[in-house]
Amino acid sequence: MNTLTRDALGWSPFYMSQFEIEELESLTPARISTVHRDRVVALSEIGPLELTLDPGITTGAVAVGDWVLCNPAQHRLTRVLDRKTELSRGTEYHTGEKQLIAANIDTLFITTSCNNDFNPARLERYLALAHDALITPVILITKADQTDDPEVYVDQARRLGRDLEVLAINAKSDTVRETLAPWCGKGQTVAFAGSSGVGKTTIANALTGEQAATQDIREDDARGRHTTTGRSLHQIPTGGWLIDTPGMRGLGVAEVAYGIDATFPEISELAEQCKFRDCEHDSEPGCAVQAAIAAGDVDPDRLRRFQKLKRENQYATETIAQARDRYRKFGKMVKNAQNKKKR
Repeated sequence: MNTLTRDALGWSPFYMSQFEIEELESLTPARISTVHRDRVVALSEIGPLELTLDPGITTGAVAVGDWVLCNPAQHRLTRVLDRKTELSRGTEYHTGEKQLIAANIDTLFITTSCNNDFNPARLERYLALAHDALITPVILITKADQTDDPEVYVDQARRLGRDLEVLAINAKSDTVRETLAPWCGKGQTVAFAGSSGVGKTTIANALTGEQAATQDIREDDARGRHTTTGRSLHQIPTGGWLIDTPGMRGLGVAEVAYGIDATFPEISELAEQCKFRDCEHDSEPGCAVQAAIAAGDVDPDRLRRFQKLKRENQYATETIAQARDRYRKFGKMVKNAQNKKKR
């Protein structure tokens, strides 16, 4: 890889403002490109760096795309800088933390295809995560060359948000890089999310010029096989950066109330006009949402999906909060026991 400047890697005053004066001379900024079990690889102005983590920092707390401070001579990562954006999903095992997916992303390409993989409810989950992280979502609908009318899918996708950018593309077309260029300029970072087998790796190859292996969707059920098995940062010739992520069929939500409201603005805005603050938009009197459904202004299917995500988010958020509380209490118990031994 050619020598890179900080600006080319996506550096900005937001990160520079986090430097302590004593760190300016001794530490080097770097951007995480790969996270392994016990170490990370980062890109910097002085080249790629393989780093071990200082005590108190775990690889679970570091994401591809993170900016970090490191001591190159000692191959040590000393601090993870605050993130502009953070893409994460609800943890499956309620450990008290959400699972990091990637950091400092500008645009999330939510990828689906013109077949049975197209699922509005799943797309809304990705949109909620993107909106909550303040990441710009763009829906890419692949295999547009394999259907008579791709606009049917485009129209459905555009109903999932206001001013939502939706593109129907052929992932194998020579025009992919040109089509996606507006989001891949110098220092800009994009990431892909979506089911396996919908063409994410093919599009990534087109953007980066690399030749990662690809696999087609199974014809019997339109479901894909996993191609990408880990997250990694790749340079795009137009000056941007791509974070490639594995396909994710299970996508839990937790602590994303804002993102859900932003994904369903026609419902969340009406909810403020309901007679009761705790209105569940079912049969309560004075429900502005139900009135809009009766008038044909709100899709009842959207309301059902909105309610489902709200319930799931509330349960997961409460569970995570309870888990964190348990860990805090356990930590205090251990500390008290240690203090007693010292007496």
